[in-house]
Amino acid sequence: MGPWLSSPLPFLNKQKAIDLLYWRDIKQTGITFGSVLLLLFSLTQFSVVSVIAYLALAALSATISFRIYKSVLQAVQKTDEGHPFKSYLEMEMSLSQEQIQKYTDCLQSYVNSTVKELRRLFLVQDLVDSLKFAVLMWLLTYVGALFNGLTLLIMAVVSMFTLPVVYDKYQAQIDQYLGLVRTHINTVVAKIQAKIPGAKRKAD
Repeated sequence: MGPWLSSPLPFLNKQKAIDLLYWRDIKQTGITFGSVLLLLFSLTQFSVVSVIAYLALAALSATISFRIYKSVLQAVQKTDEGHPFKSYLEMEMSLSQEQIQKYTDCLQSYVNSTVKELRRLFLVQDLVDSLKFAVLMWLLTYVGALFNGLTLLIMAVVSMFTLPVVYDKYQAQIDQYLGLVRTHINTVVAKIQAKIPGAKRKAD
């Protein structure tokens, strides 16, 4: 399993997410991937309100048409099958108190850890980490000038559904190149640490 799924997925079953991103069920992954991309491309052409309204209208058109069709069919055949969506209407969809508490605790944990990390970086607890963060923000200014947020989101989705498969197939070669890059970066950082006063990390 590659490093792409190292972070926990609190709102998704982790195994299902792995199967989805690694295309182990081609039909299910294809439908999910295509639907998400279609939604994102729609957002590039229309406003969020318009896209939501069109999706709601499409869903209502399908369900109303099916309901009318089944009603006419039951009237013609003189059957009493009941509401076509009865099983779905009776399905339990509410979240339990335990589930809500679990998701709330998980969200709180992520928010707290993010706030602590940002405080550490902006208040320069570790000079090297703050410098790395500054370089990252500087690079993002160039990325933001080339792509808008929606384009980056589309690229992220495409990467999510392609990079895990590519990594799984060419793991040895990719790990070798990543090791070389990591070694080179560590060498550069070590040189910078040696030249900047106070940049050298304290021994743990």
